Amino acid sequence: MDAHQTITCEIPMRWGDMDAYGHINNVQVVRILEEARIFAFGPPGGTGAPGQDPPVALFSSVPSGVQALVVEHRVKYTATLDYRNVPLKVEVWIAAVSAASLTIAYRIHDPLTDQVCVKAQTVLAFVDGETGSLQRVTAGQKELVAPYLGPALFKHL
Repeated sequence: MDAHQTITCEIPMRWGDMDAYGHINNVQVVRILEEARIFAFGPPGGTGAPGQDPPVALFSSVPSGVQALVVEHRVKYTATLDYRNVPLKVEVWIAAVSAASLTIAYRIHDPLTDQVCVKAQTVLAFVDGETGSLQRVTAGQKELVAPYLGPALFKHL
């Protein structure tokens, strides 16, 4: 495995996630990515009620009024992901840090065979909720995610 740390989480599959072929629907895969991202980095500040602390409190470290917004998703299906009444194993890490965005990488594994069925990346940017202006990734945020900085799954995103 790569030298960087990954955050591994289990995300339940729901009966309603399944399409007519018995596979997890592609729209639901993006929901699973969101669940893994929130598990790994916490909910954005000011949302929800207190709960379990995430492995890396990235989103709660942003100032009040700053939003973490999805800029882009890229998803590659490498094998069918069949519905099973068993939680999925999802690996999460940081694939890139730029001046004003972070790229989060994911691998979704079949929970019984451990085969990688989905590889994905999400680009997030921090935006001032009032003005809409991009916020730079701070030195503190870079330091927080540094142990989880690993390879990108795609050449261009």
